[in-house]
Amino acid sequence: MAERTRQAISAGRDVVDLTLGEPDFATPEHICAAAVKAIARGETKYTPINGTTVLREAIVRKFRRDNALDYDLREISVGCGAKQILYQAFLATLAPGDEVIIPTPYWASYADMISLNGGTLKPVEARLVDSFLLEPAALDAALNERTKWVVLNSPSNPSGAAYTREQLKALTDVIESSRYKKFWILADDIYEHILFDDRMFATVAQVAPNLRERTLTVNGVSKAYAMTGWRVGFAGGPRPLIEALTKLQMQITSHTASISQAAAAAALDGSQEFVYQCRARLQARRDLMLAWLAKIPALACPKPHGAFYLFPSIEALLGRSSPEGERLGSDVEFSNYLLEHGVAVVPGSGFGAPGHIRMSYATSEANLERAIDRIWIALDRLS
Repeated sequence: MAERTRQAISAGRDVVDLTLGEPDFATPEHICAAAVKAIARGETKYTPINGTTVLREAIVRKFRRDNALDYDLREISVGCGAKQILYQAFLATLAPGDEVIIPTPYWASYADMISLNGGTLKPVEARLVDSFLLEPAALDAALNERTKWVVLNSPSNPSGAAYTREQLKALTDVIESSRYKKFWILADDIYEHILFDDRMFATVAQVAPNLRERTLTVNGVSKAYAMTGWRVGFAGGPRPLIEALTKLQMQITSHTASISQAAAAAALDGSQEFVYQCRARLQARRDLMLAWLAKIPALACPKPHGAFYLFPSIEALLGRSSPEGERLGSDVEFSNYLLEHGVAVVPGSGFGAPGHIRMSYATSEANLERAIDRIWIALDRLS
């Protein structure tokens, strides 16, 4: 859908793009300045595979400050975005027949990463009525001798669902008490700092210290610091797993750009005021979108706890027809219909949840208002 949107815009069409998971804010000045200073100092050479000492020390401080997790430098991995670390984790551990448990809806890339590395995705439904949060009983029922990973992404892409400490503890209690012990836990915390309504963030290894040696805690600077193009992700985890990721990365990308690493260290160690300001603006956008969507009863949308996406159900609209007589029988056909009316969204089937659409509000308030106006018109024309 993002590619179709780019093609439509290139052809001169007026399209409001709600497909991309990319904040529209500029990277803070002090972070850019750190990159420029690194260039001036000649920091343009190879770095260690798993990141410069300066950046890994900043990551260690970040984990200690924000998550009460203590890692040493040998337990830190730095990659070209969190995506590389996730992929390498699956590459290092999966074998044919291994299952990866992920609540639905899930970030679309997980499915391909798992299949490319010989594993099998085992989706476990997290229901709209439960705000897309995984129930402990559902997790318990999914675990078996083939389980290799349990993936928990909080706040979630695409739903914005986030677990409280108590809700996360209920899930880790299931993991700790399970008779199956030979699997890893992946905590995808990339949206950690985009959490609304004064909710407190919690992560697996923090609430369940006994699981620390089985948990890979993944994060990055892309979302919180508006640094998507800088490509810096990182993780903390048990040393044997981190060493395996490093060996793989040695033959893939070597390391993240030295300049980007200097900028990331400045982001983690510098003022966090930008993070607070962006969070406030994104929460205001969420509330604006929810207020508008509340006027469209056919779009059932739970209130996201974080990230910058809405994930409404469009089930009530499926089966209706466009003015041209085309029946909209799926979320893909519905998304194509909205694109014809100048609004680009992503079908929920790509996230393991057909009958939904994902709408990103990481764009300006003016764009969001234009999008809602066009959606109202498009829905009004359905019969």
